Amino acid sequence: MASVSFRKFIRWLPEEASEPTSTLVLTSPEKRFVDIRVLLSDGSSSLDDDEEILPLSRLDWAMAGTSSSTAIADGHSLSRWRHWIDSRAVDAPPDEGHMYAQPDGLSTLEKGQMLNPATGKDTDYEEMWFDPPPKTTGGDKAVCEVLMMEDEKKGRKGMFVRLGEWAQVFVRDGPGEADLVAERWEWRGDDGKGWRRRVRLGDKGRKLPCKEVLDAAEVKIGGEFSVGDEVWKVVEAVEL
Repeated sequence: MASVSFRKFIRWLPEEASEPTSTLVLTSPEKRFVDIRVLLSDGSSSLDDDEEILPLSRLDWAMAGTSSSTAIADGHSLSRWRHWIDSRAVDAPPDEGHMYAQPDGLSTLEKGQMLNPATGKDTDYEEMWFDPPPKTTGGDKAVCEVLMMEDEKKGRKGMFVRLGEWAQVFVRDGPGEADLVAERWEWRGDDGKGWRRRVRLGDKGRKLPCKEVLDAAEVKIGGEFSVGDEVWKVVEAVEL
């Protein structure tokens, strides 16, 4: 099942819960995902409209890859995420967490253990996720599209996921900490402008496929989008 997942908080036990980021994970029906976590300004609970272009220092974490889930009991599963691209490491190991469905039917509490960047130690954590249903963007049904790019000679990898009214892309252009670019887009029909970029982090001049794909009249599996000297291949395209 495809999901639009907003993180509501993270808690490093035994500390109190907080949300220092704007975190959105888009997961396709075939379990490909792009996860982008942007550090918020001090005292802010969301990204401001004037924070469209941000330095990489505001990127907390970005990942793209595939996920899987194994049922353990009613309302309890073990999820595993394999990081095809990761902003924190070139060859990042997979991570996993226990997922507990919440009574509202839209929220999930994740529990596990991972490295706490603030302490450098593996720490028990809890994260609360909210998964509203994807919205339509002018048509009758919500749409999911996934594109991938890989240039082994140049060491480039990228994944784009559009799900409902949201789209995200994450690219790693090499092994360096500066070789990262990420964008998040949102559809809003209330002002007639449609798709708009909400945030970009990394090289301002680096070309990405978002606008071309989002403005395309048709996106089909097996299709390709040429962006600069790269080819982005459509691996998923489905109405939900």
